[in-house]
Amino acid sequence: MNCLECDERLVGRSDKKFCNDSCRNSFNNKHNKDTSNLMRRINAQLRRNYRILQNYEFDKGVSKTTTTKLSAEGFDFEYFTQHKIYDTGSVRRVIYDISYEILENGYVNLMRSTAP
Repeated sequence: MNCLECDERLVGRSDKKFCNDSCRNSFNNKHNKDTSNLMRRINAQLRRNYRILQNYEFDKGVSKTTTTKLSAEGFDFEYFTQHKIYDTGSVRRVIYDISYEILENGYVNLMRSTAP
């Protein structure tokens, strides 16, 4: 059998796939990278949104700001990791461990999850 990255003949264990760590890392980096510009752009915006929310002071896990301020900081409300719709009709959007709820008056309630 040959190395999956450089095609060199493998010596050693029968289940060996790579000749060294460099080939293994190179192979995995090629196969695990984002495959499209769209995915890279979306992931970059999610990271940007998360960093913006992280900068807020969360007193007892809660903070408050406005949609105007978030937008000015580069926050894009179209990108989030999940959303939850409650029986009351309120919608809470989540970016990893920080959720936010947009209120009718332009304010935004921010909540940080305490669970790991």
